[in-house]
Amino acid sequence: MTGHKTSLPFGDGPGDATTARATISADAIVTSWNEGARRLLGHLPSEVVGRRAAALLAEEVSPADVRAVAALPRWSGTLTLRHRDGRPVRVRLLAHRGEPAADRPGDWLLVSPLPDPEAGEAGETGEVGETGAVEEEAEDEALLALASQQSPCAVAVYDRMLRLRRINDQMAEVIGLPENEIRGLRLSEIGGMLESEELERHMAEALRTGERRDVETFRRVGAESRAHAWSARLAPVKAPDGEVRGICLAAHDITEQYLARQRLLLLSESSVRIGTTLDVTRTAQELADVGVPGLADFVTVDLLERLGHEEGAEGVEAFVEPPPGPLTGPAVLRRVARQSVLPGAPEAVIKLGQVGTYPEFSPQATSLAVGRPSIHRVTDPVFRLWTAQSPALATMLRTYGLHSMMSVPIRARGVTLGVATFSRHTRPDPFTHDDVLLAEEITTRAAVCLDNARRFTRERDTALALQRSLLPQTLPRPTALDVAFRYQPAGPYAGVGGDWFDVIPLSGARVALVVGDVVGHGIQASATMGRLRTAVRTLADVDLPPDELLTHLDDLVIRLSAEGAVSSPTGDVAPPEDMTPAGDVGATCLYAVYDPVARRCTLARAGHPPPVLVAPDGTVSPVQVPAGPPLGVGGLPFEAVEFEMPEDAVLALYTDGLIGGRGRDLDEGLTALTGALAGLSPSLEAGPSLEAGCDSVLRTLLPEQGAPDDVALLLARTRGLDASRVATWDVPDDPALVARARRDVTDQLMAWGLEEAVFTTELVVSELVTNAMRHATAPIQLRLIYDHTLICEVSDGSNTAPHLRRARVFDEGGRGLLLVAQLSLRWGSRHSATGKTIWAEQALPSPGS
Repeated sequence: MTGHKTSLPFGDGPGDATTARATISADAIVTSWNEGARRLLGHLPSEVVGRRAAALLAEEVSPADVRAVAALPRWSGTLTLRHRDGRPVRVRLLAHRGEPAADRPGDWLLVSPLPDPEAGEAGETGEVGETGAVEEEAEDEALLALASQQSPCAVAVYDRMLRLRRINDQMAEVIGLPENEIRGLRLSEIGGMLESEELERHMAEALRTGERRDVETFRRVGAESRAHAWSARLAPVKAPDGEVRGICLAAHDITEQYLARQRLLLLSESSVRIGTTLDVTRTAQELADVGVPGLADFVTVDLLERLGHEEGAEGVEAFVEPPPGPLTGPAVLRRVARQSVLPGAPEAVIKLGQVGTYPEFSPQATSLAVGRPSIHRVTDPVFRLWTAQSPALATMLRTYGLHSMMSVPIRARGVTLGVATFSRHTRPDPFTHDDVLLAEEITTRAAVCLDNARRFTRERDTALALQRSLLPQTLPRPTALDVAFRYQPAGPYAGVGGDWFDVIPLSGARVALVVGDVVGHGIQASATMGRLRTAVRTLADVDLPPDELLTHLDDLVIRLSAEGAVSSPTGDVAPPEDMTPAGDVGATCLYAVYDPVARRCTLARAGHPPPVLVAPDGTVSPVQVPAGPPLGVGGLPFEAVEFEMPEDAVLALYTDGLIGGRGRDLDEGLTALTGALAGLSPSLEAGPSLEAGCDSVLRTLLPEQGAPDDVALLLARTRGLDASRVATWDVPDDPALVARARRDVTDQLMAWGLEEAVFTTELVVSELVTNAMRHATAPIQLRLIYDHTLICEVSDGSNTAPHLRRARVFDEGGRGLLLVAQLSLRWGSRHSATGKTIWAEQALPSPGS
């Protein structure tokens, strides 16, 4: 049995002779016996260890009581035990249950206090003499008095009138006055501050209710130079009959805990307030705002000057990546944000947007060089060197009394972005190590947000540069139309989209107007836009009708979607033949062709908003065009409509970013657009130009902070081609009449004053009319159009398109189209519902040549 070990912590120590201790196993066997137990009952350890504990009892204990105690984790009470000499000893016992072991229940530890050993043999019998009891009581009172005065807790006692009666030494030190000078005064009279009056109201409430109250306050007490955080417990002092006789105030200095909580709150606040946008300047300002006044009195944020754009080769702006790792030498930084407890931040030596150079020994350059925060007092030698070089800094330090400065490098993903500087002048305490940790944590979080904003800005600038380079820089000025355009990228946080527009000259003095919108934002959308714009120009060069052109463009978008799916790095995309037509690429498009000779417009749209027509009489209405599916859906036809386009009418083409967004649907936006276009009617006296009309539309429909999507707007005012500049002849299918056709053309050119073009035009007309008679069918029509170029057209009833080939040496034919191509600026063919037209365009001789 002696091998049992208790799991309770006890052993011989300084108080072993004044405490009787024994352990008993769960089956009531004594397992240990100390010297105090021997003094109490006289038994030696060898006489009781291993024996049943019941042998030590001098009174009967019922089994029910034993079971009740065995179920408790702790028991205290009085038992009568048997001394070794046979007499009973009344003992106060405290029993603790020990932690159970893996194979058995825990032991019980029994303890009982003994009198002071100096009390003599009386202590061994468990009885204390009268003299010893008096001395012990006196010693207790003296110890209690000393403990009260020297307690680390500041204690004050107030009577029912809330007048001070007693304070301990700690409270006297806190107040800064001895007890005899303030006894009888109320707390509000001692403190003389609003916080003291508030605390006194809490004391009055505790006195009235008789319940304890806990109050926390942050204030400067007595003659202290700085405020402290205090936790005050107000406990009513009650008489035996329950009457409240006064209030005991116990105050604990919890400044460290309070400051720790404030730092955690500021850190939590920074995670919410910093990084709300993807704007570098705004994010930097949020960092400065968080630092004041919670951490500093004045905060500045400076970013590397090299974070901006530099002009690269051929005048193209290129984004400069910041250098990795710490920076050495003088720091060239741009001030992007600041905040101060003083209005207007008068402490700032460098203004917002200005570039400043910090010498290499300055706190900012030092922190950038070592890659970690640095703290400096204005009494440090570096400030003497710095102020000697910067009189403005010296003046600021004298004027505002700045005494402590902390510089924290702004670094994210291994890249140095700049430095944040925290300064104090109204707060008397300098920065501490805990302040450094807090500033570093906040700045690190802000650095990630700044780097995200920087990367987003770089990508957006790249996409915007690509977008602008793929859009037409200037538009042609055809005789048939006056045009004006605007392109406005999305707001700073939406990303650049894929909107585009174009004006394409066609044969026969006709003009194509195009507006399109690629789904999505970013570089991918811009690149797709460039491919689609090029495809539209290529298809327009073939002179396809609008509905056929959109059909071919739809096929192209489907192929682009398939290519994007096949090249996807995820590897889980189905092969092209298994793909649905709708893929990663989607777009809408509106394609219109205006013929100034016939004064008619033909257009078709693929999921795009309808154009708006401003008639010469001032009527403004959307053009009713079947919507058609968006490009990339496939399998559905597009339908073209043709309508009369009178002279001086204005056709407005746009993307959905103009009429959508800002909480309105497209119908509401379309209504607003028609209202904004009403002022473009030529019926109004001194009506506005198309350029002014573009500005007015954007100003009316778009929010000042930027549109949520890209916007493209194209306005075209029609001009008819005068009938005197068009000549048309029906040519019978008789080769003998080719000479007459040449004469008719010559006479018309002479009437137009184009004598120098007669020879070339005769050759072109002769070849085209002859080819129509040989290889096509009637009816044959010849038309001349006198525009900024001379256009010769021959139409026939055949759908067979000619093609250019090189004739061999002994071939009798095959040289006609080659001759036409050599004599013309450009030539081509276009099909119609009744046949085809072969056309050739010649440059007009310059005046005076």
